[in-house]
Amino acid sequence: MAETMLSVGIDLGTSTTQMVISKLTLSNMASAFTIPRIEITAKEILFRSEIIFTPLKAQNEIDIEKIQHFLDQQYRLSGVQRAEINIGAVIITGETARKENARSVLQGMSGYAGDFVVATAGPDLESIIAGKGAGAQEYSKQQHTSVVNFDIGGGTTNIALFHDEDLLDTACFDIGGRLIRIEQQTQKIIYIAPKLEQVIVQEQLSLRIGQVVSPADLKPLLKILVAVLENAVGLGEKNPYYELFITNKGLKLPANIVCVSFSGGVADCFYKELTDPFLYGDIGLLLGKELCQSKLFREKKVIVSKETIRATVVGAGSHTTKVSGSTITYTAAALPLKNLPVLKLSKSEETGTQEIICQAIKEKQQWFEVNQESQMIALGIEGYANPTYQQIAHLATAIVSGFSAAIARCDPLAIIVHLDNAKALGQAIFSRLPLDYPFVCLDGIQVENGDYIDIGMPLIQGSVLPVVVKTLVFE
Repeated sequence: MAETMLSVGIDLGTSTTQMVISKLTLSNMASAFTIPRIEITAKEILFRSEIIFTPLKAQNEIDIEKIQHFLDQQYRLSGVQRAEINIGAVIITGETARKENARSVLQGMSGYAGDFVVATAGPDLESIIAGKGAGAQEYSKQQHTSVVNFDIGGGTTNIALFHDEDLLDTACFDIGGRLIRIEQQTQKIIYIAPKLEQVIVQEQLSLRIGQVVSPADLKPLLKILVAVLENAVGLGEKNPYYELFITNKGLKLPANIVCVSFSGGVADCFYKELTDPFLYGDIGLLLGKELCQSKLFREKKVIVSKETIRATVVGAGSHTTKVSGSTITYTAAALPLKNLPVLKLSKSEETGTQEIICQAIKEKQQWFEVNQESQMIALGIEGYANPTYQQIAHLATAIVSGFSAAIARCDPLAIIVHLDNAKALGQAIFSRLPLDYPFVCLDGIQVENGDYIDIGMPLIQGSVLPVVVKTLVFE
């Protein structure tokens, strides 16, 4: 029997804030004699809010009162009561996630999205969400190819590399459409981002606050920004400002990247006429036009994105309830766990040497850092069809080594295995952990990067654990 629930997605980005309300239809896809398997069988978007500029009290402070007023207004326009929302996602992204009061904004937002899935998304997690929303991961799976998605917003460009569905790497650059803000009527510059000011000084460009500018005045600077994004996927000679614009890290480049896709507000500017180049009071339109003339369009296959400016918020949180039992390992002290982001190893990483597995875990944990603060995560792996003792020991040693920093902090470890390995692998990991360390290892659960997971208290004399996998639903 199918049931419906209302879900909301709220995205507070560097430039824009928006909201989407959806109706999800959930059905039990299991037979009458097996454990229920709840899946989303239909999605209908009921309401898309207008897209507003993210309100700020100051350059480094979000105006939470104006955001709440906007959301209250959108709920009224939608005809949906906040109390009717079952689940959802609140995502603070880009430069907004770095504002001084981002944490208090999250607390103020908690009543607007039911049981929300995502809190503050750092640049790596935002890259993953946007890449999924744009359809890059799905395209890479269908075509068995590599796709890099550029999510170009107001302050940052978040990059995700997918190959045959696997997420291989992410990157972020401080490049976006609102790095220079311009008064539309007077065409005077009213803001220049600090990194651009450095480039302007180095290049001796005639750009300053208060100056009236034309597109021609900005072109040399735009060419530098585009060259850096070309470099990000291995195109062109390395620009001297490449390192300057890296937010956290560049992309690890495979031998060949076949396709690229674009999302974010700047991607909406590619095909708009330049009747007013400063229509949005920034350089977004001009940056979009410059990208259209770049090596990215000439030397790579550009695929059409499913979503551009709404790539991050088009998905709202969905919950899939599952049960893991019979071959699980856990310590009761670790439970319950709620809203753990999932780190999923790729096939090549999971089957690599201990050093490869360990290094992948250490590096990918950084995806979930916000303002250089670590958070608890759940490790997702496929596991082995018929594992040998050596394979289990090999994997257990690598996992414990990879989580050495988390273990030093005494963060509970959560390992989610798709195949039936949790008992053996869990015992092998447990034997390598400090005494009575909080730990859980489950199997029969399939997760992906970008998912969140809840693990409840034991049921049926401790033989099973209830698990809720939360993901973002994309059209």
